[in-house]
Order: sequence, then structure tokens, then C-alpha cells
Amino acid sequence: MRPTQPSKGPSQRQLRVGEQVRHALSDALARGDVHDPGLGDFIISVLEVRMSPDLRHATVLIMPLGGKDEAEAVAALNRNAKPLRGEVSRRLRGLKFAPDLRFRVDDRYDEAARIEKIFAEERVKRDLKAQGETDET
Repeated sequence: MRPTQPSKGPSQRQLRVGEQVRHALSDALARGDVHDPGLGDFIISVLEVRMSPDLRHATVLIMPLGGKDEAEAVAALNRNAKPLRGEVSRRLRGLKFAPDLRFRVDDRYDEAARIEKIFAEERVKRDLKAQGETDET
């Protein structure tokens, strides 16, 4: 019997369902299918949906237009998670269960900008140049 290897990342099914949920949420938010005055104040981009292995939970990474009022947008979306789950369920009939939705701000761009800023520092450039010279010898 062959031992099972630990998973190195999301399965193809998780990725496919996550993309379907992302499209369904984007469509529901763009059409304004959930009637909440708090949500009407935002134009929200759904950047990624990460599904749990059992497909029952979805972490939705969002970014409000302009990157402003992120906390308020996440709070409004989490307040409306159940109606949005219903919209996802209506749009995706092939799923056995509609996933529970958890919304988070996508901070990958902020992290990338922070790392670029570090690499732009003079002392880091100097260290990288010195490291490159020792690797060549």
C-alpha cells in the first residue's frame, strides 16, 4: 500500500469551485442583488476565493475600489454573508452545499509594496551586490 503524500496546495476541484464562487459573488455584488445600505456605498472587487478541502467554507479576498474603507467594506460583507451565500447557491446549482463565506481584505499588494521598498534601500542593494560578487567567485 502506497503512503499518501501531504497536499502541497489546493486541489484542482478547490480551485475550480473557488473560481465559480468568485464569479457568482462578483455578479451578485455588481447587480446589487443583496439589499443593504451599507453595501451600496462600496464598489468591491472579489480578487480570489480560497475553498476549504471539503468545499464547505470559502475565504473571500476582496478589495474596495480605491482601497479605502476596507474595514467597513469587510464588515458590511460579513454582515451580509448569509444572503450572499444564498445568491451563490442560486447561481451554482452543481454544489452539494453552499459554502459559508468569510470576507477578508486582500493585503498581498501591500506586502509586495513593502518588500519592494525594502529592496530599494541602499544598504540592502549593497548587501545584494556583495552577495552576488561572492557567488561568482
